[in-house]
Amino acid sequence: MGESRKRKIHKLAAPRDTAASPRPAKGRVTLVVAMRARTGCEAELEKELRALVAPTRAERGCIAYDLHASSDVPGLFLLREVWSSLKHHQKHWETAHMKKWGEKKGALVETREASFWRQIA
Repeated sequence: MGESRKRKIHKLAAPRDTAASPRPAKGRVTLVVAMRARTGCEAELEKELRALVAPTRAERGCIAYDLHASSDVPGLFLLREVWSSLKHHQKHWETAHMKKWGEKKGALVETREASFWRQIA
């Protein structure tokens, strides 16, 4: 009973500040696209947009490609794309899946608004 056991003490690394956002990467571009489906085409537009996600995420230079559906407005979709450069985004339109999408979108999309963004903080 008089024996004392030695306890090993491990030093823990200081936690990283996860609240701080990363520095903006030079040359990176973000594209935000909002699309409203033509009446009666909501499900088909969603299906076609979902089909773009996996092949686009696999493309060189694609950092993020996220598809959202509005919680309030049926048939309203938002794409948030982040590319390592504008050149990578331009090459994106040369892929087979985007050429196929280009042929279909006119029949499915009523309105589309797109704008490029750059991260500033």
